[in-house]
Amino acid sequence: MRRREKWIDPANWASLKPLGIGEGRPNNYREITKAIGDNRDQLGYAWRILREGTCDGCALGTKGIRDWTMREVHLCNVRLRLLRLNTMPAFYAATVADAGALGGMRSARLRELGRIPFPLIRRQGDPGFSRISWDEALDLAAGKLRDTNPDRFGAYLTSRGTPNENYFAAQKAIRALGGNSIDNAARICHSPSTFGLKEALGVAATTCSYSDWIGSDLIVFVGSNVANNQPVAMKYLYHAKKAGTRIVCINPYREPGMERYWVPSNIESAVFGTKITDRFFGINVGGDIGFLNGVAKHMIDNSWIDRNFVDHHTTGYADLVATLDGQSWEDLEATAGTSRAEMRALAEMLHHAETAVFVWSMGVTQHEHGEDNVRALINLGLTKGFVGRDKCGLMPIRGHSGVQGGAEMGAYSTVLPGGEPITAEAAAKFSDLWGFEVPSKPGLTATDMIDAAHRRELDVLISSGGNFLEVLPDPDYCHEALARIPLRIHIDICLSSQMLVDPAETVLVLPAQTRYEMVGGVTETSTERRIIFSPEIRGPRIEEAWPEYRIFGELAARTRPEIADAVRFDGTPALRRQIAAAVPLYAGIEKLNAFGDAVQYGGPHLCADWKFPTDDGRAHFSTVGLPDLSRPDGTFVVATRRGKQFNSMVQERRDALTGAEREAVLMNPDDADRLGVSDGDPIVLRSDAGTLSGRVLRAPIALGNLQVHWPEGEVLLDRSRRSPQARIPDYNAVVRVEQVEQVEQVEHGHR
Repeated sequence: MRRREKWIDPANWASLKPLGIGEGRPNNYREITKAIGDNRDQLGYAWRILREGTCDGCALGTKGIRDWTMREVHLCNVRLRLLRLNTMPAFYAATVADAGALGGMRSARLRELGRIPFPLIRRQGDPGFSRISWDEALDLAAGKLRDTNPDRFGAYLTSRGTPNENYFAAQKAIRALGGNSIDNAARICHSPSTFGLKEALGVAATTCSYSDWIGSDLIVFVGSNVANNQPVAMKYLYHAKKAGTRIVCINPYREPGMERYWVPSNIESAVFGTKITDRFFGINVGGDIGFLNGVAKHMIDNSWIDRNFVDHHTTGYADLVATLDGQSWEDLEATAGTSRAEMRALAEMLHHAETAVFVWSMGVTQHEHGEDNVRALINLGLTKGFVGRDKCGLMPIRGHSGVQGGAEMGAYSTVLPGGEPITAEAAAKFSDLWGFEVPSKPGLTATDMIDAAHRRELDVLISSGGNFLEVLPDPDYCHEALARIPLRIHIDICLSSQMLVDPAETVLVLPAQTRYEMVGGVTETSTERRIIFSPEIRGPRIEEAWPEYRIFGELAARTRPEIADAVRFDGTPALRRQIAAAVPLYAGIEKLNAFGDAVQYGGPHLCADWKFPTDDGRAHFSTVGLPDLSRPDGTFVVATRRGKQFNSMVQERRDALTGAEREAVLMNPDDADRLGVSDGDPIVLRSDAGTLSGRVLRAPIALGNLQVHWPEGEVLLDRSRRSPQARIPDYNAVVRVEQVEQVEQVEHGHR
């Protein structure tokens, strides 16, 4: 039965303070004022981008400042903060004449210098970059690629603002060059979700739509903080609450933004705020499997499952029961970091819910056992058939506007377009389609590329956006690896710190267009699988910037002139026609050509009516063992978190939602008392990989757990810890906490 929203609901008010005065919250109106100030030299262009473009921030998906979930304004702080990247002018050539002078700048300052104006080159021994023509740059790169074994080059694409057309052209170009070593940011974010969903359901994307949130009986967030990463989604939760939806959060840290939030575009919420979470379950970092398995065990033991769905539409249930029978409550509690009673509380909520949506993010995936985390979550969703029907779903929520399409376009070292695994048969199919031989063995993942570079086994790296120094564990190791690559080609709209790593031989920096500058428009794919057209926006241009699809196509065409016609495109409409031919799921993309055009592949629900595209037509339960989370006495487990930032793009020193500054170490008050430290006290975190200095911030976080900001916390991470299938790094570490006085005494004793 469809729930009706209440017009006003004081029971959901977060505070009687008008507009949340004095409360920890982002000042959304100040963000609008700041955006106006930052873009004052191009206000008309900035407004047209907002009004006519598809958001290049998170992956909720827009048509201008509207969306497909509700008839209200869709505009968030993330998009406003990113706006200047599209409107700022180019820097002067003299800016990069001395790379050493730029080396000490933070990434935010490098971005503020302006857009890259034209192709740049820096050779070994050069103090900085100098101008080079496009022809010279491309011919130099093609000559090196021609002499390089395909096993010794790779390409990486980031996801911020990258449209489907660029992904598709890039992967096609790399395969035309004889390799499969192309990867993108989806690897670092949700690749474990792809493995888990594909195995269990036969699909590799969210099964539902955002509209399913509103009116569902229950929404369960696991390791996901949409208040920080997808702030417009808080509007959806506001409406969900008014429709009677209950919201659960499972996380080591009780995120303040997920407890209550002031939605600026809704008068009631803007004035009184909105209570978001109805029930919070605190667990250990990495304790997801213990908790989720415990909840599933309660569901089974109490016969709270949907027997009709399980018996007629799933397989593997008996194995799941046997596995859970073999896991004692003591082991489940120890792994989860919470009690059997807490697990039962969520099981009871699921028992009474007819509909539920499970939402998860990198708190689930970025672990050494990320794939099993996802499997345990899917198991729980399948116990009552919370998939393939209205107000239900399994949703790995995406953080970047371009990330969903990255793997689906085939910009992935382990799959071809459409997510097809790389096999001899699949390679032959695409060879016939494209007219050149497609290699049939998987390529290097992003992390594998850095390892190969460190071993001096990578001769060419093409990096389109991104910054390995700020994304992967162990920045010093990444720096050494980049410095050993004979030719690095960086394609971007502005400078990044990885461009400034001294060249082993040659570094090329090539200026790219933004999505709003590309003639013929482009498309992105949102979290809910909606392929959205974003038109070219009239405004100023960086004269020598090229669309990335053209750059990759020219690199391949000049390296292999005999197949030039197969890798050059006369515009984005031609690319969309090729995408439709190569990826059947994307049928209809070739018809998108105007503002507001969109198509949701698979419809509102994948696996609708419990029809699963698996070999046997059924959903598959998995058997998931408990991970070994043991650690030495006296140590803590630390997770890396985001705060007032977009990916690694830090926008403020202080996170308004948490009150935490960049050096904060979030710590349970009881742990702080035991250590004898107070708020603001300096401490040092020491792992086997490195050390990080910080300051204590008492916070509602599980005992024995800490959180620090990322990318600052990368120095603590063990680069060798990666998940077995997705090869995603583990962004958590075991550390000892030392007070500064203790550190100084030890160091003094060694002098």
